[in-house]
Amino acid sequence: MRSGICGGTEPEVAGQEKMSVSEVNKPAVLGAEPEGARDPEAAARAVREMFTSIAPRYDLLNHVLSFNVDRMWWRRTARTFTEILTRPGARVLDLCCGTGDMAFALHRRAGKNSASSAAILGVDFSHAMLQRATEKSRGSRLRWVEADALRLPFPDTHFDLVTSAFGFRNLADYDAGLREIFRVLKPDGECGILDFSEPKGITGRAYRVYFRHVLPRIGTLISGVKGPYAYLPASVERFPQPAEMLERMRSAGFREATWIPYTMGIAGLYRGKK
Repeated sequence: MRSGICGGTEPEVAGQEKMSVSEVNKPAVLGAEPEGARDPEAAARAVREMFTSIAPRYDLLNHVLSFNVDRMWWRRTARTFTEILTRPGARVLDLCCGTGDMAFALHRRAGKNSASSAAILGVDFSHAMLQRATEKSRGSRLRWVEADALRLPFPDTHFDLVTSAFGFRNLADYDAGLREIFRVLKPDGECGILDFSEPKGITGRAYRVYFRHVLPRIGTLISGVKGPYAYLPASVERFPQPAEMLERMRSAGFREATWIPYTMGIAGLYRGKK
């Protein structure tokens, strides 16, 4: 889920050494665990049902709840991978693509009028989300595939770049997701995982009040569905902190793993190279 809170941009910080070494890691978790889910299969089903239920109002809610800062985060992530996106014949996969906003940002950065720009493919396991993505992309070269991020229907070493924007956090098994991304990447291919974090200090306190109390109420009011927007803050609290996430990436085989904080650490981009 891609909703958030706004604030000023933060200078890019590459590498784990720039983060607080005193930060205490959360207990290791397997993956997302919506309320009532007792195993990975049940967790995956619950996540799919949640996204299906909010698909009609999904884009509106993202922009309203993030004060449109989500657009800036997508653009900034796409800009990070300009070299790959403008490479003739490059293959790009946007994982857990939802209604396609990250894929659209990548497409714009690649140069939508260039026949030689990257071929961009969006994948999600929610049919309702992909229907919205398809409606939004009419006339473009973007393509969409309904598939499970943990069991991708692509051969090994197929993509030059794999991205995921605010969707990786919802996987039922984070390590399996990283291994699958690593599998489909070409040697020297890159991944970029954009997701929420938990900022510290005054920003963190204000963020938690908004995220835990205000955002769920607004999301429920606009969407008419309670579960997804109660799940959102819980999923962010459960997600590994940057130091742990970087270690998981290295364990999956990625080198040059870094985390770049966005908007005072409310979100951030994890990068890794195969």
